[in-house]
Amino acid sequence: MATYEKSSMAVRHEIKSQLAKLLATEDLLVEHKKVMTAQFNVHTRVLTLPLWENASNTVYDLLVGHEVGHALFTPDEDPPENIPHQFINVVEDVRVEKLMKRKYMGLAKTFFNGYNKLHDDDFFSIDGEDISKMNLADRVNLSFKIGNFIDINFTEEEMVIVNMISECETFADVLIAADTLYRYCVEQKDNENTEKIEDIDDLNFPPLPSQKNSTGQLEMIDENQPSNEDNKSEENIGNEESREGISDTEFKDTPDIHTANSLDEKLQSLIGNCVYENTYVQIPEVNLDTVIVSNSDIFYEIKNCFNYQQKHKKHDLFEEPDQDYLKFKRSAQKEVNYLVKEFECKKAADSYARATTASTGVLDCSKLHTYKYNEDLFKKVTTLADGKNHGLVFVLDWSGSMQYTMRDTCKQLFNLIWFCKKVKIPFDVYAFTGEWNRAFYDYDQEKVVNFDLKPHYKKKVGLLSIHERFSMLNILTSKVSSKDFENQLLNIWRIIFTFDNSYRIGYSAPQRLSLSGTPLNESIIALHQIIPKFKKDNNLQKVHCIILTDGEANSIPYHVEVIRGETPYIGCRRINLETTFLQDRRIGSTYKFESYYHKFTEVLLKNLKDRFPYTNLIGIRILEGRDANNFIKMHYNQFTSEYDSIVKDWKKNRSINISNSGYDAYFGLSTTALSQDADFEVDDGATKAKIKSAFLKSLKTKKLNKKVLGEFISLVA
Repeated sequence: MATYEKSSMAVRHEIKSQLAKLLATEDLLVEHKKVMTAQFNVHTRVLTLPLWENASNTVYDLLVGHEVGHALFTPDEDPPENIPHQFINVVEDVRVEKLMKRKYMGLAKTFFNGYNKLHDDDFFSIDGEDISKMNLADRVNLSFKIGNFIDINFTEEEMVIVNMISECETFADVLIAADTLYRYCVEQKDNENTEKIEDIDDLNFPPLPSQKNSTGQLEMIDENQPSNEDNKSEENIGNEESREGISDTEFKDTPDIHTANSLDEKLQSLIGNCVYENTYVQIPEVNLDTVIVSNSDIFYEIKNCFNYQQKHKKHDLFEEPDQDYLKFKRSAQKEVNYLVKEFECKKAADSYARATTASTGVLDCSKLHTYKYNEDLFKKVTTLADGKNHGLVFVLDWSGSMQYTMRDTCKQLFNLIWFCKKVKIPFDVYAFTGEWNRAFYDYDQEKVVNFDLKPHYKKKVGLLSIHERFSMLNILTSKVSSKDFENQLLNIWRIIFTFDNSYRIGYSAPQRLSLSGTPLNESIIALHQIIPKFKKDNNLQKVHCIILTDGEANSIPYHVEVIRGETPYIGCRRINLETTFLQDRRIGSTYKFESYYHKFTEVLLKNLKDRFPYTNLIGIRILEGRDANNFIKMHYNQFTSEYDSIVKDWKKNRSINISNSGYDAYFGLSTTALSQDADFEVDDGATKAKIKSAFLKSLKTKKLNKKVLGEFISLVA
């Protein structure tokens, strides 16, 4: 038998899962687990297949097609108890395979080749056996499965039952045929036993042996004396008579179908000796009331913190960051205006591309003189299609590794939200963190307060685990007034100014807004509720989600049942990326995690995109120069032409667009290029060389900004 390496089997399982879905004409959930037989849950629509790692492709396709047949055509009902299940299975196998061949004509060849392979490997254990001496159930099983490769004969009486089985169309027909087959096999077995007894009676045996009497002495049995059977009590006779109303077949030994047993046993030999079982995890549905920290709560905390620090100082603590913010805002207006112009042009071009022209039915007098050679004399009207309603959701990485790149990242963020403000596109900005739900300082009461943690979802076995400390900070939103919005931008700038200047300024950021770990994956899970709510609240047709980060996150654990002591509880277990699959039952999709940790995030992004196809997922990755090469290697093989092209683009423009990640577009931007000022400024009395250098530097920065912003607009317009 063919064997396959474990690494290739993951791919094969994926392929066979897709085959099962296509055959079932629905998004079945297909699980490959360490089970001995295939199973199908008609309620959850989950098809569980054994890990047939030692099966050839032909046999695997046969087994998948067979099990999908049961998924499609076998009803969810308990079979009657008076018919052995094995007989029902034999007849039902015939029916579902017939219906599958009828539904998919190409499957006939798959079944033919698959059973040919099973026959060659003697999966029915018939080598050296006299098939003519097998019971009818065995011969029926062989006839419908491998009858093309062996000769099987039936009597006229048996052919009636065989034809009855062949013509089964419904499960009710199956039960009738199975009952008929079972009773015939019981009668066949009884006849064989009777013939054996008659053969024994024909033999000449010596006289019956003596038996001991009550005294222990031997005595000869006199056949003329009445036996114990003749001396039955009336009570015993009554008991015998009471059995007359019960079918004899209920007291007979059930005939065994050896070929079916053999097939089941041999199929188990195809199951590989896997050390680990496949694990299937699902995404929890989080409670946004506990996950999201409202915009008003955030700025109430910021206001109290800054006022508390300022009241003990005589000078303005925020003079430097405020001036830095105003300088950036003035310099950013050109980029924002460029974004607006590009967006309006793209939107107008799309609108005209979808324009329709129709006749009005009114004569165009300017064309009347052309009536001899022109049939179109009517006025035309052009209708422009309405543009789509857009909205943007931003997710900002609020982790410790962003300390020295946060300001440059927020420059990009602020450009984009100023653009949204100008073109009146609704937006929300969330910063993911694990710090808000920790103990904090209450500035009103001047004491430390412990935060009461609340679970974000109901814990269940198989769900991915999200810690109670995880939060999404709604730091900016289009719902506030222009005055409040401007004030909020300034306060956010004051906070991010502390991250890379904390050693020399006289104030600190609120403790609850400190940088934390990197719950990026938890944020993507929360987007499953945030995106549809944002779309509904703003009556949108298209949602764009932009994630701004400087790195990947580790995988998150999943819930398992832990049994320690008398009371089991729901705990957590670390994910084995090589044997774990993400399962989305809402859309019927399964995703294989890969061994690289950053692939965990890609799988979550792909699932998010599949769940919400109206959403554009855009990543903006801020890169130090030394990290760029490793980032590119994560997505491209360094020995390919694609890798060389991306590296060349990075060296030339200090920016790249990764197209094969979980995002629709994944921009990599150089921190060095972003931190450069786009304004053309030189000192008085500067030399020509310095003026030229400053001018080229300004042009280069503007070119980078326009290139990235232009690509962004092409996605959202």
